[in-house]
Amino acid sequence: MYDPLVSSCPAGLPLARSYWSSTTELAPPRPPLQGGHKADVVVIGAGFTGLLTAWYLASEYGREVTVLEANRVGFGASARNGGFVLKGSGRLSYAQMASRWSLDTAKGIYQEFSEAVSRVEDIIRTTAIDCEPQQQGYLKIAHSPKAMASMQAGADFIARHMGQGAEFISPEQLKAEFLYHQQSFGALRLADGFGLNPLKLLLGYAQLAEQAGVVINEGSTVLGSRQEAAGYVLETSQGQLQANALVYAGNAYSQPSLTDMLAGRFLPILSNVIVTEPLSDELLREAGLYSRQVAMDTRVLKYYYRLLPDNRLLFGGRGAVWGKDADDYVYVRRLQQAMCRAFPALSRVSLSHHWHGWLAAAMDDMPHVYTKGGAGYSMGYCGAGVSFSAQAAWRLAGMLSGVKPPQLPLYGTPLPHFPLAPLRRLGQWGYYHYGRFRDALG
Repeated sequence: MYDPLVSSCPAGLPLARSYWSSTTELAPPRPPLQGGHKADVVVIGAGFTGLLTAWYLASEYGREVTVLEANRVGFGASARNGGFVLKGSGRLSYAQMASRWSLDTAKGIYQEFSEAVSRVEDIIRTTAIDCEPQQQGYLKIAHSPKAMASMQAGADFIARHMGQGAEFISPEQLKAEFLYHQQSFGALRLADGFGLNPLKLLLGYAQLAEQAGVVINEGSTVLGSRQEAAGYVLETSQGQLQANALVYAGNAYSQPSLTDMLAGRFLPILSNVIVTEPLSDELLREAGLYSRQVAMDTRVLKYYYRLLPDNRLLFGGRGAVWGKDADDYVYVRRLQQAMCRAFPALSRVSLSHHWHGWLAAAMDDMPHVYTKGGAGYSMGYCGAGVSFSAQAAWRLAGMLSGVKPPQLPLYGTPLPHFPLAPLRRLGQWGYYHYGRFRDALG
């Protein structure tokens, strides 16, 4: 099992056996980097962030870009997630952001997260990417009365200061019109979230980048990099690339050994996803699955779920702490048990797919888009990478081309170091136990 904190790189490993890969045809492999080459900008990683940063650099700033991918387009987290386009904010509420920084800062962050969702929508619409976008709407399911009260306070803060409200759904209305969730105490509905096929979206981004003149080399693991007076020199097993600027866009699949910019600054976390066999109309009614809107609960260790276009239920949550345990079927069983506690009628339903992938957590639970000396990165999306990667890529391309971003904590400040970074997995293990205790208490 590939583990970013243990393994050297993901080269040569197969793509995840996900629902997405089983229903999406990949293009033939692109050739690896061979021989000596030059580019204006080199991007390491062909996920959402890497491909969109390359696209914006090429299409908006006329820069010559090469993307180096250690494996294949579709190997990493961009094609392993649940396909949720959300206006995420990490674990800090907007009221907490206002208290930590200022109300204007909280408004600015809210605006950036809102623009991220709109940006993904605009790209899909204007470039005709066929990625199966579904019914709009994001349900935040309260797992306890206390969680519902907290959500209501947060929504009231947004309505007062950001000029946008949210729809509150009573437990009765939730179960009658949306989801007959056995462990719910109502929900808050936001209008600007939706689900899609993330692999098809990613392949669409790759096509856009190549149409803009971006070169994508697959099977091109960066074995080493060095900075020289003229820029950066990157070595792969079969080639060498010189560039003026460098972007690290591997997110949790990054190789921390390549640069001090990332060492000890992110925690790779495993997320697991299960997908059921197709559900009959009768079973959908019995289970109480009336909506195709995306949903996520308010637990410390959250579960997320949505009904797919072919009537399968996708259900996801946290997996193992250590990569060596990632394939242990106990984590699949735990997800299935959680799904059946929420929707008991699904207890007799078989699973058709299960897989896992790494996401990158920041110490402060905030995304960071950062540049220094011609190098840059964007990481720490806190589960909202399908959406915020688009906004982050646009900002990062601008920052590398001399455009100043808004003065917000999201931009221009590096990811904070994890204290005692070699022990961060032990901290994660402790936090998971704390989370399960808190979630049990409600």
